[in-house]
Amino acid sequence: MAYVPGVALLAALAVGCSAGSGGGASDADSKPGNPAVTTAPPGKYRTLPAPCRAVPDSTLKDLLPGIAQLSRQQQEKALRGAATITYDTDRKVGCSWKSTAPDSSRNLTIDFERVVSYDPAVSDEDRARALYVKKENAAELPGTGGGSPEKGKGATASAEGEEKEKGTPKPGDNQGSADPSASSSAASSPSASASASATASGDPGPSGSGDEDLRPRVLDGLGDAAFLDDLLTRAGSTAQHRTVSVVFRTSNVLVTVRYGEQPTLVTKVPDSKELQEKARSLARKLAEVISG
Repeated sequence: MAYVPGVALLAALAVGCSAGSGGGASDADSKPGNPAVTTAPPGKYRTLPAPCRAVPDSTLKDLLPGIAQLSRQQQEKALRGAATITYDTDRKVGCSWKSTAPDSSRNLTIDFERVVSYDPAVSDEDRARALYVKKENAAELPGTGGGSPEKGKGATASAEGEEKEKGTPKPGDNQGSADPSASSSAASSPSASASASATASGDPGPSGSGDEDLRPRVLDGLGDAAFLDDLLTRAGSTAQHRTVSVVFRTSNVLVTVRYGEQPTLVTKVPDSKELQEKARSLARKLAEVISG
C-alpha cells in the first residue's frame, strides 16, 4: 500500500518540473525589452531578363552599323550576340555584340546582376545599393562627393594620395591648384589614361568643347541611381578606342552597358557625344525591360 502513493508522488513531481520549465522559457521570451528577430525583406526582382534578347534588332543595327553591310545569314548570327559565360544565370547574365565597318569597329556589352544578400539583417536592395556605390566610387567621377548617400564620394583617401604621389591630378578637381592652366588641363579628361591619349592625339577629351555634360558624371532619371563614365585609350600606334559605360541600379538589380568604338584611321577620335547618347538611350530601354 505504501508503494502506490510513492509512484503517484514521483509522477506529480515530474509533471511539476516539466510545466515549470516550459513556463520559465515562455516568461523569458515575453519579458519586456527582448527584441524579436526580424528578417530583411527579399529583393523586388527574383529573375533576370534574357540578355541576348533584351536589345531589339533595330537598336542593335543602329548601335552597330557594320551589321547592315553583312549578308542576311551573317546578320542573323551577329544579332544573336555572344552570351557571357556565367556559372549562375539566376544571379548574373550578359551578352556582347560587335561589328566592323570600313570606317570603324564597334562593340556592345550588357550585364545584369541580381543581388542577393545572405545576411538576414541586410535586405537585397541595401546590398545592391552598397555594390552600386562601390562601382561609382571606383569610377572616380569628377565633382562627386555630396548630396545623396547613393552618389559616390569619388576616389577614396588612399587613392587620392596615390594620385598625388604620381603627380596625376584627379579629373575635374581644381582644388588646391595654384596654376589655373594646370586646373584646366586636369578638368579636360575623365581619366589619366584618357588624358594621355588625348594629349598624344590632340583631342581635348569629352569636355574639350566646353560642354561639361559630356564629362563622366552621375545621371538623373535612370533607375534608382546611375552614372556614366567615358574612357579614351590608345595602345602604341593603334587607333584610339573610346568606351562609354552606363551603370545603373533598379532595386536589387545592377545593369552595366559598355559601348565602344575604334575608328579605322589612327588620327580619328571617336565621337564622345554620339556614343554617350546611344549608350544612355539603350540603358533607358533596359530599365523598361527589367521593370516589365
